[in-house]
Amino acid sequence: MTIGFIGLGKMGSNMSKRLAAAGHEVAAYDPSESARQVMDGSGVVTVDSRDALLDKLDRQLLWMMIPSQFVDEELDVLLEAVKPGAVIVDGGNSDYRLSIERAYRAAKADVVYLDVGTSGGILGPEHGYSLMIGGDEQAVTELTPIFNDLSPTDGWHHFGQSGSGHFVKMTHNAIEYGLMQSYGEGYRLLRDGPFEDLDLAAAGNVWQHGSIIKSLLNQLAAEALSDNPTLDGVDGEVAESGETRWALEVAAEHELNLPAIQAAFDTRLASQNGQINFATKLVAALRNKFGGHDINEGSNQ
Repeated sequence: MTIGFIGLGKMGSNMSKRLAAAGHEVAAYDPSESARQVMDGSGVVTVDSRDALLDKLDRQLLWMMIPSQFVDEELDVLLEAVKPGAVIVDGGNSDYRLSIERAYRAAKADVVYLDVGTSGGILGPEHGYSLMIGGDEQAVTELTPIFNDLSPTDGWHHFGQSGSGHFVKMTHNAIEYGLMQSYGEGYRLLRDGPFEDLDLAAAGNVWQHGSIIKSLLNQLAAEALSDNPTLDGVDGEVAESGETRWALEVAAEHELNLPAIQAAFDTRLASQNGQINFATKLVAALRNKFGGHDINEGSNQ
């Protein structure tokens, strides 16, 4: 199957490589020459303009993997350039409320817009990506070979109408905030509680074998603590990407109380104002482990 990718950042580059390795014909555009050069030898054909990308596609199936703040601008340009019947996938972390509006705008141009929440980070190339999909069922059926090869078995689902995919991904990220904060606080209790010099990495490794709190996040926490037991060099400021803020807004609109997620979100904001501790340091280290985020990203904002 042939598909065009727009955006060759951490996610877009790895996803396009995974598809090329699975036998798909992948063309990709990124305005950054260095980002394009990284793809040399990957099987992905890179181009230096949107027009050149569209020229590579007999069937215009496009996947945007770009930051949410640039999606509207990119979509406007594409809607002027593509043919009726084209399919445009937004695989980034977009606000589902905007995704509903974008699908409507695309439909007026006789173009299909799919919202596909994508999880997997820098671990995706090896393990596959979790895909949460909203939008037109026929387009989802057409793109099924792409979804199958990006995901592990049972790793994607079509949730229905436009916006539903990004809504599920938004909720996923809100849960992620709460889980990461809980692990951070638990390991802080081990470190600063009544017993001195407990081996935190050993505790994490034990929990990964038969424990009910076994998880990929805990595995990464144990790895981070094995690599750097005192988390030296981690300043403990933790960025917030926007999705949990949106989740809390939606929860308030529907009069839903999310105390654990709210507390995790508030802790991230407080860390950016200097309220740091071992728990926030571990959360920052975890974001680096699964997402490739700068380990001191919070202080760079």
